[in-house]
Amino acid sequence: MNIKNSLELFAASTYKKPLEQLNVEELHNATAKMVLAKISDDWQRCEKSKLDTRRAYYFSAEYLIGRLIFNNLFCLNLEKEVEDTLKSVNKNLNDLEVIEDNVLGNGGLGRLAACFLDSAASMKIALDGYGIRYKCGIFRQKIEDGFQKEVSEDWAKYGDVWSIRKYDEKREVEFTDFKVYAVPYDMPIIGYNNGYVGTLRLFECEPTSPMDFEAFCEQEYDRSFKEVIAAENISRVMYPNDTKREGKILRLRQQYFLASASLQDILCRHKKTFGSLDNLEEYVTIQLNDTHPVIAIPEFIRLMIKEGYNFDKAFLMATNIFNYTNHTLMSEALEKWDEEFIEAVSADTLKIIKNINERFLLCHKPNDDFYIIKGKTINMAYLASFVCKNINGVARIHTELLKKSVLKEWYDEFPQKFSNKTNGITPRRWLGLCNKGLYSLICESLPKRDILRDLDSLKGLEKFLEDTAFLDRLHEIKNHNKKILCEFLKYTEGIEFDTDAILDVQIKRLHEYKRQLLNILAILEIYFEIKSGELPTFRRTVFLFGAKAASGYRRAKAIIKLINEVARLIENDEQARQYIKVVFVPEYDVTLAEKIVAAADVSEQISTAGTEASGTGNMKLMLNGAITLGTLDGANIEIVENAGKENAYIFGKTVDEINELRENYDPLKMYKENPKIKRVLDALIDGTLDDGKSGYFKELYDSILLGAEWHKPDCYFLLADFEDYLKIKIEINKDFGDKYKMLKKSLFNIANAGHFSSDRTIKEYADEIWKVYPQKKNK
Repeated sequence: MNIKNSLELFAASTYKKPLEQLNVEELHNATAKMVLAKISDDWQRCEKSKLDTRRAYYFSAEYLIGRLIFNNLFCLNLEKEVEDTLKSVNKNLNDLEVIEDNVLGNGGLGRLAACFLDSAASMKIALDGYGIRYKCGIFRQKIEDGFQKEVSEDWAKYGDVWSIRKYDEKREVEFTDFKVYAVPYDMPIIGYNNGYVGTLRLFECEPTSPMDFEAFCEQEYDRSFKEVIAAENISRVMYPNDTKREGKILRLRQQYFLASASLQDILCRHKKTFGSLDNLEEYVTIQLNDTHPVIAIPEFIRLMIKEGYNFDKAFLMATNIFNYTNHTLMSEALEKWDEEFIEAVSADTLKIIKNINERFLLCHKPNDDFYIIKGKTINMAYLASFVCKNINGVARIHTELLKKSVLKEWYDEFPQKFSNKTNGITPRRWLGLCNKGLYSLICESLPKRDILRDLDSLKGLEKFLEDTAFLDRLHEIKNHNKKILCEFLKYTEGIEFDTDAILDVQIKRLHEYKRQLLNILAILEIYFEIKSGELPTFRRTVFLFGAKAASGYRRAKAIIKLINEVARLIENDEQARQYIKVVFVPEYDVTLAEKIVAAADVSEQISTAGTEASGTGNMKLMLNGAITLGTLDGANIEIVENAGKENAYIFGKTVDEINELRENYDPLKMYKENPKIKRVLDALIDGTLDDGKSGYFKELYDSILLGAEWHKPDCYFLLADFEDYLKIKIEINKDFGDKYKMLKKSLFNIANAGHFSSDRTIKEYADEIWKVYPQKKNK
């Protein structure tokens, strides 16, 4: 059956309408159903083929999948055919952009998980994902009077046609105080043009009974739905605010729910296939994506004991099955739980953790950086480091810093466990799908290379570095992408900007260590220098920010307010707005990221050296020709090594220099001695900028100069790097006056982005950690 007939069939059977009468939601769902029907045989075959082979499982609290309709059509090579079919009935494929953007993730952690699943499917590697099917995801971000406002949104309000509910495979998860069902929803992960389909299984939490009927009949309506609400809350919102005890308990319930449901699912499937769990280690390996799912380790042991194995055997199996990826050097992000919280969620699991701790104490002498339980506090990263077979960082410098600082004692004791796996991005979505103009130019220029399967082939573009005709086409593509972005933002948010301007972007999760505050303070100084005549020439630049602040993160919200207030200040100044414009785009998501990375000229990667584990936004922007303005932190170091330092703009103190400075750092002295620093900081409190009486800007001012109860002044060294950053920000602006110089830098970045394919990363995981290899033939 051809595409048109299939679409007409689903239109008629689902909506009782001809294809041409479907609205955009119905058209999306009909197209998705057509895709699912087309892949159904392959999906079933792939699931069957994995049953008796070694396979890997990825446990992650989030998956930032993004819009699936275009990605899936692209991977099936159906995009053009569907587009032509819809045109024949006066419909437009691009209209489907307003439907479904899976918001089951927040930042790089969730997007990395999505890229990994894409790469595994495209390489026919047996990797399946496990996660939670949050009803509202993170939250929808709105900006009102410059302030972030969080609004819940049902991402599946038009239906979730991509997920298949598998109620018959539900698992019962038992908490200390009540039980729930974990109901799986399976989402296909379609390999790129290879007939392979992987699976992302997301669990939704449901009550074991629809309500307390007796209480309802007694007209005690609130009591009758008490357990229903408690169950549904577990999968309602990702990363609930945990500033209070109730939030902490809910967050831990989510982690335990994910771990228990996923493990039960794996054990049940294995037992059904082999009749026993004795050979589990031969066929199963599990990757824990950061500390969120580490509670799976004691839960696995608990479940194995329930299956009849003793603790010693279950523990030994765990040490061969589990692997841990560390994603942060920030001590506050290495989760620690009070015993009372673990006990409140699962008392039996707490007993297992204590047994693991006893095993640790038998052979090791604990200290402040080498323990599992200290007092009544459980360190989840240390628990993972003791039990897991492999531990990896996600950029070379990050892994080295893990060994030297955060996990030094563990590396000293277990050096064989540690390795590096530098992150990567899928070239299918982050080149082929998001930047069709650039991808077409590359395919035309390198006709014999399968770029999207072998990103290293981009190296062949270096032969065009002196080809001005090629560089002109590259420039045209970038300008075209800017226009697409501008049109999208005008339509969705009413935001407009000059597409002939330099587009300088910082798009990432809002956190102090990522230093969006440094960026906006430097922009404020540029504004002052334009006004005073100190900076008589400055090429028109749009500084674009995209970020969400966690709902309980007050200081991050203050930075968003500051960005919007500086934007207002500049926009209302007739002189300054001729040169600079600040744009904060609300609801930064995968769809918006696809358009921004294709359009950007400058990629801001300015975290304090030694704080960013890796970064993947830097890789996406590099692949699409943006030039990195950044510190020697995370994967920036490897970007510079691959593209050359002369093709990036590097500033700031190194990790070693930061460590040397830390002991006697005096930001107040710098403030008093440096008039530029004093000018921008004073603007926070002298009435130049209005924080709406929130007290936000005074808090930012104090955090830099005075510190707070929980941190020293300027703990992310903004002032230490300010002068250098401002200088290089002005330098890159000046260099854009030489068109071909900057186009060569852009092309050099594109040509050397091959190392950052997630295909390379996944191959390293599969070969060196999981021992799971591509299927040679279809079973």
